[in-house]
Amino acid sequence: MSSVGELLVYRQRHSRGAAEDLDLAVTLLNGTRRYAKDPGHPEATGPMIRIYRPQPTVAFGQRDRRMVGFDDAQQACWELGFTPVVRRAGGRAAAYHRGSLVIDHIEPDPDPIRASRARFSAFADLFAEALQTAGVDARTGPIPGEYCYGEHSVHGVDPDQLDVRIKLIGTAQRQIATGWLFSSSIIIEDGAPIRRVLVDTYAAMGLEWDPLSAGAAEDLNPGVSVESVEEAILKTYAQHWNLTAGTPAALAAGV
Repeated sequence: MSSVGELLVYRQRHSRGAAEDLDLAVTLLNGTRRYAKDPGHPEATGPMIRIYRPQPTVAFGQRDRRMVGFDDAQQACWELGFTPVVRRAGGRAAAYHRGSLVIDHIEPDPDPIRASRARFSAFADLFAEALQTAGVDARTGPIPGEYCYGEHSVHGVDPDQLDVRIKLIGTAQRQIATGWLFSSSIIIEDGAPIRRVLVDTYAAMGLEWDPLSAGAAEDLNPGVSVESVEEAILKTYAQHWNLTAGTPAALAAGV
């Protein structure tokens, strides 16, 4: 992850749909192939972040689809108003909805594997700092029994009950020969539906976890909002990059 230079900020105002939003991230990542040959090409993707509020979605990992109870897990999602999708990255099922923010960071890179592990740590620190700016006691590292376990998860701590910890950010990463995509979902408002759908989903697949690890940032600080966290994220990013608001060339060209 380079932290110098220009970074395009694309604030997607409306979700395209659960599957379509995931597909767009891959389309933009594939645009780094064009960027490697011709940065000015209308389908080229340069360094950028994309921020949007997603539709209610449960993103399953590749391992989940091989579970005996996967079909029942998908049905549980539909019954609770969440669209089940399978992401191309690893990990277990994670849920997000309109009370969340998804941040897709994409950069061209001729050697995207080299710093792939370091990226998890760097982005965890960056987003924990942003949540702290927004008024949430955010820390990095996994918590016992969390869903979609990750060594570099970001969780929040209840200021009045330090043993109450909630996973707030899940991350996934994908690389191709010419670049990388690092996607982060932040649960900010309305944590109850997230917990409910994960309870039913994990039960269907026979996976053990602690439902108390699921929730939202506002469970820890009622004053936080999607808008305040988005502002804090951009403020934190601006400490490391020169931000320019705009639309990726591929979208402007109608690709």
